[in-house]
Amino acid sequence: MATASERSSDSGQWWSAVKRVPVLLTPMILVELFATLNVGFLTFDIYLAHSVNQFRNRAESIPLFFSAIAPLLLIFALGARYRSPAAWKYLGYFIGWIAVLVGLTGVIFHLQSHFFYEHTLRSLTYSAPFAAPLAYTGLGFLIILNRMVDAGTLEWAQWVLLLALGGFVGNFIFSVADHAQNGFFRPLEWVPVVASAIAVGFLAVPLLMRVSRRYIHFCGAMLLLEGAVGVWGFAVHAAANFRGPSIHAFDNFIYGAPPLAPLLFPNLMLLGLIALRQLASRSA
Repeated sequence: MATASERSSDSGQWWSAVKRVPVLLTPMILVELFATLNVGFLTFDIYLAHSVNQFRNRAESIPLFFSAIAPLLLIFALGARYRSPAAWKYLGYFIGWIAVLVGLTGVIFHLQSHFFYEHTLRSLTYSAPFAAPLAYTGLGFLIILNRMVDAGTLEWAQWVLLLALGGFVGNFIFSVADHAQNGFFRPLEWVPVVASAIAVGFLAVPLLMRVSRRYIHFCGAMLLLEGAVGVWGFAVHAAANFRGPSIHAFDNFIYGAPPLAPLLFPNLMLLGLIALRQLASRSA
């Protein structure tokens, strides 16, 4: 049976470990975890999206396998960062540039479905979502950035904010193209379009001019609202799929409203908040 002094010692060690967690979760580590989790999460998104045609083209399996393998390599690299910085650095470069290549190649493949043959806005709207593969490109640049720029600098915060801004631009395009397929049948379908446009406008200002700390805090509050829009959109999409025409819920989620698409809002909210926090501290 443990004595009182031993219990006190164990409690002290546990509390010391808890207090070290915020210190270990530096902005660089947070961004690395953000990129790793997002690449892994895209596995489910790719599976649902490409199940529409049962992975008819073999190339459609490339992002699926990449999303399943890359997070494991990134976790390994992060664990070896302090013992072997070179392994963390070059393995990250390798995965980052592959992610960029997968994203850009995916855009070309998606546009080839209709747009390159007809060159019309209609073909762009009803083709495969051309902006979706750019998620890999953005995450790839984020991984590369984390190794090329010191996370303690103002430049790093601005680059991360720029990538978050690019994500909202992609979200704007995706929201317009996706909801245009049914002619914006419900007026509420304009909400993500307007929300994305507002985020783009506000997040672009700190990259163009010097702003006050109050403006940065205002942008943070705006990002929280963007996250709420995404959670609400996820609930709306999921409810529509549960009420779908098929008796099989899985078929409704594949052929109905994309359930994971609205979650891009809270996802970008997290990345934007990391950038704004670092931007506020570096600006001060």
